[in-house]
Amino acid sequence: MTALRFGYGTNGLADHRLDEALEVIAGLGYTGVALTLDHQHLDPYAPGLTRRLAALRRRLTALGLAVVVETGARYLLDPWRKHGPTLLDTDPASRARRTDLLQRGIRIAADLEAEALSFWSGTPRPGTDPDHAHQLLIDGCAHLVDSAQRVGVRLGFEPEPGMLVADLDGWERLRDALGAPYAFGLTLDIGHCECVEDADPAGCVKRAAPWLVHVQIEDMRRGVHEHLEFGDGDIDFPPVLAALADHGYQGLVSVELPRHSHSGPDSARRSLDALRTASAHPWTVEAIRQVRADPGTITTLFPQAARRTGTGGDVVRAQLLQALTTDVPAVLGELYRHGDTAERLAVLRALPLLDQGGLVGGAALPLVADALRTNDVRLVTAAVGPYGARHLDQDAWRQAVLKCVFMGIPLDAVAGLARRTDAELVRMYAAFATERTAAQRPVPHDLQLHLDHRTGDGHAHP
Repeated sequence: MTALRFGYGTNGLADHRLDEALEVIAGLGYTGVALTLDHQHLDPYAPGLTRRLAALRRRLTALGLAVVVETGARYLLDPWRKHGPTLLDTDPASRARRTDLLQRGIRIAADLEAEALSFWSGTPRPGTDPDHAHQLLIDGCAHLVDSAQRVGVRLGFEPEPGMLVADLDGWERLRDALGAPYAFGLTLDIGHCECVEDADPAGCVKRAAPWLVHVQIEDMRRGVHEHLEFGDGDIDFPPVLAALADHGYQGLVSVELPRHSHSGPDSARRSLDALRTASAHPWTVEAIRQVRADPGTITTLFPQAARRTGTGGDVVRAQLLQALTTDVPAVLGELYRHGDTAERLAVLRALPLLDQGGLVGGAALPLVADALRTNDVRLVTAAVGPYGARHLDQDAWRQAVLKCVFMGIPLDAVAGLARRTDAELVRMYAAFATERTAAQRPVPHDLQLHLDHRTGDGHAHP
């Protein structure tokens, strides 16, 4: 059995800038992101792709986010035709546009050290001979497999209801036609699971497990292809998640809610809460029950979380904190003051989740200030996360950023850097760089990058 890792799709945060979408995803406690290549996020056709990929890779590393690259943007290639063109287009020029996007995606996945590149077959144009469509798909996938194998990228082909390859039967036939190459893996959407007659998602997982490279998870009304708020459909999630863990699945389980960007952070938080509840260790379930019944028990249970569940403890401790309903800031203060470093980190890392749930507001700022007074890299890094970016005043925030520079903490770990950097912070950067140069000491590479990207208005662009 393996511990599952949860991610969130950027297509569910389409109204956010990419940097801020990643900040939300990491701040809520996800450990991965399903990154859809699209015009509003990582546009594979916009200038400066190499530079943007290098910056994105640093940002993902600093946030502790694994990544899967998705290629299902609706209108990236054709402003008139949703998801078009596809690998099945009989017009060679149109088909080449989809192939080019997927080849770019493979290179992007390699540069980002992504766990997989996910794609699908598409739907044949009216009048296309089915056998011809299948041959076009086989030929296109064969070229992609060759490219992926050369750079060490796993492909995650997704069966999609209504498309040429709609289910696991179709995927297996396609894999066999390609010679069952290692690079040709499977992306499984739990909401689709029309791969067996009874459409049992746990049974679907069991069948698909040997080839899985990515799992997408959301609910879908039975018989209607419509992604919904997580938990609002017919799927019983605990058996599905248990099946993934029992079969040793090590990839990302990514929430896919592309119609929920209007409520992105709230939907992401509720989804993660539901996933954690559905996959909770028995000790965690009982501990949450105890905290809800008697909040005072958290002072005993909080330190036990890592030992009792066999995990790092952060996730379980966040769930215990979310179970509190009264005096949350006071409890946080007590747990922080009396906790060891791991427990203090758990409190700090849970702050964005608690804040987004309306449980703390700015009342936890004294804990952030205390962490910033330390010389512990882990505590300082946690203190400059999304909660600090939201609640520290500008002067305190600038001082926190400069402390990161002094301590060698990557600036990519600082939440809110792009939107809060001002001329005064740039001046502080420049003064620090001047002092280092005068002392014949190297200027930190990431600081120099920020200075190099200054514009005429005195702002830096991370």
